Amino acid sequence: MSCTVNELLNQAKSWLGCKESNGTHKKIIDVYNAHKPLARGYKVKYSDNWCATFVSACAIKCGATDIIPTECSCGQMIDLFKKKGIWEENDNIKPKAGYIIMYDWDKKDGWPDHVGIVEKVSGSTITVIEGNKSNAVERRTITVGSSSIRGYGKPKYKAESKPVDNDVKNLQNAINLDLKPSPRLEEDNKCGSKTKAQMKKVVIKKPLVGANKKYPNITKFVQGKIGANKDGKYGPDTKAKVKTYQKKHGLTVDGIVGYNTLMTMLVK
Repeated sequence: MSCTVNELLNQAKSWLGCKESNGTHKKIIDVYNAHKPLARGYKVKYSDNWCATFVSACAIKCGATDIIPTECSCGQMIDLFKKKGIWEENDNIKPKAGYIIMYDWDKKDGWPDHVGIVEKVSGSTITVIEGNKSNAVERRTITVGSSSIRGYGKPKYKAESKPVDNDVKNLQNAINLDLKPSPRLEEDNKCGSKTKAQMKKVVIKKPLVGANKKYPNITKFVQGKIGANKDGKYGPDTKAKVKTYQKKHGLTVDGIVGYNTLMTMLVK
């Protein structure tokens, strides 16, 4: 079970705009009520306050009920966060995306009045996605340390998956476009013998220097790896950045993208 922060936020964002006036909020409550066991055995009505129900439904949809307890009551949800040891009340805390923020508007009875999911924090501004905000799923902004904030639930999310590195695949595609080899290289992100042979054919005679029109796609690949403007032209800026790259990686600093330089740009 469990999920990443982005998975939970994507689910919350998918419900933005759902509201009571047209009944679209009902699908959120239906998700909550279909999950068993119901907290304290209570089935939420469409006319009930549904801010905690919204947070719980997001957790249910993402398979994250192990890190975000399901409840339709803000106060009961805080108690469950405390039992898990992931509740914090601290006026100085700067929350992170995915924290569950609880509000106490009047600060009189100690009972929380509302709850949402922190989407992002920029400087001292917190952006929150909330259910039942003006009877809809909407965003709110609030200042870090605001007296209206009761505290935060801090779920222990899964780490985000690392993006797939398609370096070899991108170069294989560039070689296919520029050289039109026959047969075409399989764009499989594996640097096998055929790919290496084509790479040597490409770079054996310093093809990227003064060959702007001949190998534009391979040039764009290199430019993407060194942070140059991806225009497919091997101009002075690209050459300078190639030299910087070569120096950083202990290569011959000649501004020529040869076989060894290309190899350092590929997935190891």
